[in-house]
Amino acid sequence: MNHVEVIEFTTDFVRKTLHGAEGGHDWWHIYRVWKTARKIAETEEVDLLVVELGALMHDIADSKFHGGDESIGPQMAGEFLKTLNLPEETIVHVQEIIRHISFKGGKETQQFKSPELDVVQDADRLDALGAIGIARTFNYGGHRNREIYNPEIKPDMNMNKDAYKNSTAPTLNHFYEKLLLLKDRMNTKTGKEMAMRRHNFMLTYLEEFYKEWVGR
Repeated sequence: MNHVEVIEFTTDFVRKTLHGAEGGHDWWHIYRVWKTARKIAETEEVDLLVVELGALMHDIADSKFHGGDESIGPQMAGEFLKTLNLPEETIVHVQEIIRHISFKGGKETQQFKSPELDVVQDADRLDALGAIGIARTFNYGGHRNREIYNPEIKPDMNMNKDAYKNSTAPTLNHFYEKLLLLKDRMNTKTGKEMAMRRHNFMLTYLEEFYKEWVGR
């Protein structure tokens, strides 16, 4: 099976698996991350197959929707990729990308690194920024029935992994606890350049939000 066929089989599997998923973590999120990862990969020395598979499979079973279980995604990806008769090292690398791609909260450090993970992680983080990032954030907050904003509940910038995962804070806090931190956590030159524009758009949005909140 050649590269194109592997990607075609994988996109079909992911689309079917994520049918009906929450709007911020559905096929179209995967699609955007995949396309962005391919763009970033053009300027990096990486195994493009690993990048594409990592992007396509990175949210195949997001732990947020599986009781916090972070093992389901890598396991599901591994089982599928084995059906494509891919080299074991390719499968393991994709599984490691899935395990380590997510933002874990302010105090967590990443335990695995590779150029391919750098690319996919940047692409995923870019989808959490800018206009789409804002839309996804409020979509997920609504999905979890969270307040939009509560000035009496301040962002917690010192959360550990468990506190971050279990937070029920208003949606706007997420901008400070994650989204506005991402531009300084990008891995690649291209990712950093793309992040800056999206970051600045979010700052403009927040400025307008606070004006409207007080009736201006």
